Amino acid sequence: MDDIVAQAMRKWPKVPACHGWLGLDARGQWLLRDAAAQALGAFDSGVPGAKGSVLAHAGLIDFIGRNYSADVAGCWYFQNGPQRVFVELEATPLIWRVQPDLSLQDHRGGSATYQQCWVDETGRVYLLTDRGFGLVPSQDVALAADAIERGRWLPQDILQSVLPARFGFVKSPQALHIK
Repeated sequence: MDDIVAQAMRKWPKVPACHGWLGLDARGQWLLRDAAAQALGAFDSGVPGAKGSVLAHAGLIDFIGRNYSADVAGCWYFQNGPQRVFVELEATPLIWRVQPDLSLQDHRGGSATYQQCWVDETGRVYLLTDRGFGLVPSQDVALAADAIERGRWLPQDILQSVLPARFGFVKSPQALHIK
């Protein structure tokens, strides 16, 4: 966590959390969900525009990544100064980019070591690493197939519906907050 964020948290300890304004898609892109996007429906509704706009500002993307974490309930958030901005997840809390040498890097740029592999009923590939659980995005499936063919990854079958409970994450903290 950035030092300036920790200082703000000490100075303003009771700032309410923010829900529904930030999302992470299955490609590892951060999405800003302004009021217009939220009015179109839930992040995972499938309604065009409901996911919001892809963030493109490199400094903001890096800041979010450095201050991205999970609470004890498995809700992922970005600590924005004293405020927690909970993140709506399209798939998983981490997105694993496969490098040409089959090493792994998460959507924030951090390296990780492979531990286990799963494939769901739609063909999506998921990895557990020393840094957590996440999805391999569609643009890296050819590299994932190479790792599987070489015997470096040994995939197991899994149902998409069991992923959040099995790996301890919440896809929609906003939905929990509304209840």
